[in-house]
Amino acid sequence: MGIDRIFKDEASEEKGERARMASFVGAMAIADLVKTTLGPKGMDKILQSTGRGQEVTVTNDGATILKSLHIDNPAAKVLIDISKVQDDEVGDGTTSVVVLAGELLREAEKLVAVKIHPMTIISGFRMAAECARNALLQKVVDNKEDAEKFRSDLMNIARTTLSSKILSQDKEHFAKLAVDAVMRLKGSTNLESIQIIKKPGGSLKDSFLDEGFILDKKIGIGQPKRIENANILVANTAMDTDKVKIYGARVRVDSMSKVAEIEGAEKEKMREKVQKIIGHGINCFVNRQLIYNFPEELFADAGILAIEHADFDGIERLALVTGGEIASTFDNPESVKLGHCNLIEEIMIGEDKLIHFSGVAMGQACTIVLRGASHHVLDEADRSLHDALCVLSQTINDSRVVLGGGWPEMVMAKDVDELARKTPGKKSLAIEAFSRALSAIPTIIADNAGLDSAELVSQLRAEHQKEGCTSGIDVISGSVGDMAERGISEAFKVKQAVLLSATEAAEMILRVDEIITCAPRRREDRM
Repeated sequence: MGIDRIFKDEASEEKGERARMASFVGAMAIADLVKTTLGPKGMDKILQSTGRGQEVTVTNDGATILKSLHIDNPAAKVLIDISKVQDDEVGDGTTSVVVLAGELLREAEKLVAVKIHPMTIISGFRMAAECARNALLQKVVDNKEDAEKFRSDLMNIARTTLSSKILSQDKEHFAKLAVDAVMRLKGSTNLESIQIIKKPGGSLKDSFLDEGFILDKKIGIGQPKRIENANILVANTAMDTDKVKIYGARVRVDSMSKVAEIEGAEKEKMREKVQKIIGHGINCFVNRQLIYNFPEELFADAGILAIEHADFDGIERLALVTGGEIASTFDNPESVKLGHCNLIEEIMIGEDKLIHFSGVAMGQACTIVLRGASHHVLDEADRSLHDALCVLSQTINDSRVVLGGGWPEMVMAKDVDELARKTPGKKSLAIEAFSRALSAIPTIIADNAGLDSAELVSQLRAEHQKEGCTSGIDVISGSVGDMAERGISEAFKVKQAVLLSATEAAEMILRVDEIITCAPRRREDRM
């Protein structure tokens, strides 16, 4: 009796088998949830929030789906976490990593059922993962030296990444956009300088890449619409002090003329501030805060383009791109770093006017303008494009490439199988299970396309017994096809991250033998 009272009343614990069952079931449920979004024929999910406005998101990006779920099961949370990390780290493969971890646990469950200790399974999985990674490493292609080939590799990777997303119909167009944008970065993985602007209207085909920077603002009235050789001062300062703004400030005056004097003094103060700003020798002033009518007039008289309320993202990027710094005091002009660009003009996209900065100091910057039928389409296009950009920028650094379409999984499964035959003891069962989990990925890709997965995967396995085989599942023709001919490639870094994260997550969940849920905190009655 005494032992049961360790925990509070409402705390619960599950031990041994039941705890393991709960973790397995939770993890597999999450994997089954995103399973259908895998591959070029994967379907989308609609996520509806219960908050105000009941926002709707339509997506098939694994990380986005899982981020939006509120889940109690602790093992499921581990999987959601690895998919988030995969999204931050390499950008793509968010679904594959969850599905692979789910399949590993499904296999592990069968092994635990025949009384194999979880630690034995884990050490088997460890050996298998190492073997699988080496198998891939031997088959990698690296075209870093040959610029032409490397570019076509990048195009292939971009096409493959986009073909499972909403952009698959125009993947040629978007692959070119993404590759051009990433090539401009010249090897940095900082995607800050690629700006994506979403404008509803038109079709996805109308999206384009613009060299330079576009600020989503209108040019004020009476100001120059076009400036060449611009010197830009980017600032974050209050330009609205020509009224008394201190709340509860009381000024007692004995006549109206005194009020006018106070207002006059404030105007003078503002005028001085504007003179200081003009003294920097600029012809474009971008401010994050409001600019009131009076200072705006002064700027217009001086022939300076003043842009107000440029949101923070825009202003930080603008400073980064034009090579300026954000200033907030203007007393010593020599210490302020101005931004430069060749031309500032107003352009129209759809119905909206925007300000276009071209010939910016940082040649790496560019803006991708997405057009589309509705906000949902644009958001999804943005996510897909972001995935492609992430993968490409990682590939430029780590230029190793493997084929796609279930080919890497089959290569790994074949080597892991051979390892299982050579390994004595119970570990071999775990290694075999690992190879079955790997070949589940091509199975799911085929299933999602409505093909006969058992037939295709067994054909594929037979093909892979040949030396130097490049076969994978060709979803379009519904048969086993040559991936090298089709130009279906993936970044090695993505595959490696999927393999290692999924194995580690599966290990972590396998180690669990007890789940303790804390008692909820009670609110005291404050009477």
